[in-house]
Amino acid sequence: MTLRVAIAGAGMIAAVHADAARRAGAEIVGLSASTPERAKAAAERLGVARAFSSSEELVTDADVDVVHICTPNALHSPLVRLAFEAGKHVVCEKPLALSPVDADELVQLAADSGLVAAVPFVYRYHPMAAEARHRVRSGAIGEVRLIHGHYLQDWLSTPADNNWRVDPVAGGPSRAFADIGSHWCDLVEWVSGHRIQELTASAQTVIGARSTVSAATFAAAADGGEGDEGTLATVSTEDAVQVVFRTGQGAGGSLVVSQVSPGRKNSLWFEIDGAQLSVSFDQEKPETLLLGGRERTEILNRDALSAEAARHNSTPAGHPLGYRDCFAAFVSDVYEAVRAPEFGAAPRYPTFADAARTAHITDAVLRSAQSRTWIEVS
Repeated sequence: MTLRVAIAGAGMIAAVHADAARRAGAEIVGLSASTPERAKAAAERLGVARAFSSSEELVTDADVDVVHICTPNALHSPLVRLAFEAGKHVVCEKPLALSPVDADELVQLAADSGLVAAVPFVYRYHPMAAEARHRVRSGAIGEVRLIHGHYLQDWLSTPADNNWRVDPVAGGPSRAFADIGSHWCDLVEWVSGHRIQELTASAQTVIGARSTVSAATFAAAADGGEGDEGTLATVSTEDAVQVVFRTGQGAGGSLVVSQVSPGRKNSLWFEIDGAQLSVSFDQEKPETLLLGGRERTEILNRDALSAEAARHNSTPAGHPLGYRDCFAAFVSDVYEAVRAPEFGAAPRYPTFADAARTAHITDAVLRSAQSRTWIEVS
């Protein structure tokens, strides 16, 4: 069964979705963008036959089976609702919604619809991240005592850098944490089996005004930006966040999130310290794990893996896997559930419920940063 897929959005991440959809055997029947003209240009660039005049038209079209929503964040919830009403399976970028209440409503709509509803927390699909999960959850490292790490980027580190994510209307009340901190929290909770129960956070907007030139994601302002380079606009969303947390199982933890750290391109790193061993994973060095012990420390390569991790081992050891391979594996799991609904009964892919979970953590972070108190994650 060849699935007919349409992609709402035409930016960097939409191209990643298109590549993954094709690698998973789907037909991309169309895409949409912020304007019909941009949709036509993107369709030509990505080799897609049809440019929809609007995302609303795309998500309700009768010739579409699966909708991928890659638009600015404020459009996620309304487009998901339209897609469910039209009986479409949905892959939606995070954040699922701009508030935890709205995210919870979408989780319920997904459950009521019986449709596949997935969110690309794709770092779960690194074989070595899955191997870390196996080591932790099997008890091999001992009782988990400490969880810590960071997610650092630099693409918004100067006043000349801007993007729709900076705008709270398009991107939502949280920027850095909702955009990348959510990935770290999802991955670490998935690996460890621990859930962040309470936290205290500090947030900083270190660049108080930015150029009104809005560039593509991860691009410099001069690279295809639009706006007045001489004009600055006040910024309210956060550039960086520091979080101290405790899990429901009694472990302590800390996290630093930043989009203004020069030289850090996409540095997602975590370490989980157990009573006997520690295990750490670096997304920019995804072929290895560091397994730390008091007597010796080992670097584990992607070769002799647990069955859980080997499921994601799509190429032999020594043939590096990367971000797009993880994305393709995620989309393949989603499409398998669409084609064979029995696979959706116990989803192997991240679900809307997982995305709503990160929405609640983000909300707690914002409330804690404002009140300067410990906040329980609902």
